[in-house]
Amino acid sequence: MSGKTNRKASIINVDVAIIGAGSAGMAAYRAARMHTQSVVLIEAEKYGTICARVGCMPSKLLIAAAEAAHRATHADRFGIHCSAVRVDGRQVMERVRRERDRFVALVTETVEQWPSDMRLFGRARFVDPHTLAVGDQVVRADRIVIATGSSPAVPELWRTLGRRVIVNDDVFDWLDLPESVAVAGMGVIGLELAQALSRLGVRVRGFGRANSFGPLTDPELLAKTKQIIGPELNYDSEAAITAVEATREGVNVNYSDASGGHTEAFDYLLVTTGRRPNVHDLALENAGIQVDEAGVPIFDPTTGQVGASHIFIAGDATQQRPLLHEAADLGRIAGDNAGRFPDLIVRPRRVPLSIVFSDPQIMIVGASRAELERSSHDFVVGTASFEDQGRSRVMGINAGALHVYIDRRTTRLLGAEMVGPNAEHIGHLLAWAQQAERTLQQMLDSPFYHPVVEEGVRTALRAAKSQLGDLHITEPCIDCTPAI
Repeated sequence: MSGKTNRKASIINVDVAIIGAGSAGMAAYRAARMHTQSVVLIEAEKYGTICARVGCMPSKLLIAAAEAAHRATHADRFGIHCSAVRVDGRQVMERVRRERDRFVALVTETVEQWPSDMRLFGRARFVDPHTLAVGDQVVRADRIVIATGSSPAVPELWRTLGRRVIVNDDVFDWLDLPESVAVAGMGVIGLELAQALSRLGVRVRGFGRANSFGPLTDPELLAKTKQIIGPELNYDSEAAITAVEATREGVNVNYSDASGGHTEAFDYLLVTTGRRPNVHDLALENAGIQVDEAGVPIFDPTTGQVGASHIFIAGDATQQRPLLHEAADLGRIAGDNAGRFPDLIVRPRRVPLSIVFSDPQIMIVGASRAELERSSHDFVVGTASFEDQGRSRVMGINAGALHVYIDRRTTRLLGAEMVGPNAEHIGHLLAWAQQAERTLQQMLDSPFYHPVVEEGVRTALRAAKSQLGDLHITEPCIDCTPAI
């Protein structure tokens, strides 16, 4: 086995081959190189992560513009009267594209600084468990990491309707904002983009599944979210798309609701009905590994290893926790273990944390309400409303609620769901507390400044404590201020 790649040869021999140069693949590459310099990173399309190109960053750029417009439009609640707010769609999208390209360039520059003989362009396919065909070249690797990411899933019938049926990737290449958009799918991506477009003056109608709105599973919070955000998006959870037809000007969306059938014309139909892992063109049947019913390799999330094989998988290709920090974490785990194989290390995963940058924001920490109920876990729910919460009301963002789920036996935090102000910060606070395995009383003994939105956390914790009776700190707490 050679310790170096040879580009002039038709066969490249390496210790580790990594398929995909996104967040997971880049992390896997760095981790594998801690053990061996005989590594090749294979990319089929473009350098630059989903996050930088079409995900986290461009969507937040659009949301930032929408928030600016919304604040200006509603400043009169504070006695501040703005002249008519005018959204210049071309300027909005020019900034989105410019800053998006800057983020992509930073990622691309990082990869291009890596040794050229460790990078290979082309689409990889398994020939056998240790051999990949990449264009007209062959890569033979002792170990392989699959980090191929995911792609938007579009219903087959809609794929034939031309450029007016789009996915979120297409939004960030717009030169101007359209007049109208129908959004099919009210998950995280659909919810964020639909609200941002609506606040930028685009006529929006959202369509989703009847019992779904964002990632929330807690019925009370789900209903509250629909009540708060739904009207802004013309979202009716009972409305269902029955047909879509392309026109010269855009698309006609036929849908039915409680009042019957309707047809409405839009410039675009934005499809955000989920993503599918990019594993179906890898010829996995030649890899000698077991896959699940969706065709995704079955793996251990604490090692990244597929079965007992020399193959590892990481990131969105796993169809689990499709978030950048999770992709990078599992990329490091899989790359490290591929590099040191067969001497594997089991790495505990971090507490799950998911945030939706809607207004109000949404977050889930740890186990969701639905997951806890499916596991028949014995827990209590501590609740806090933000409608009359002091700092929230001062800022005019007093909407939503927090639910914390506390283990009845250990009094430790199992998870939380929230729709409300500053959910991105409260989510981090609770995720850190859960990962540190803090008890309910230890969390209450922590400092809470006044007035801050985070005081809502204390309210929810106190509500949980009231259901558990007298509690005592399990360990001494020096200089802690007792909960009042």
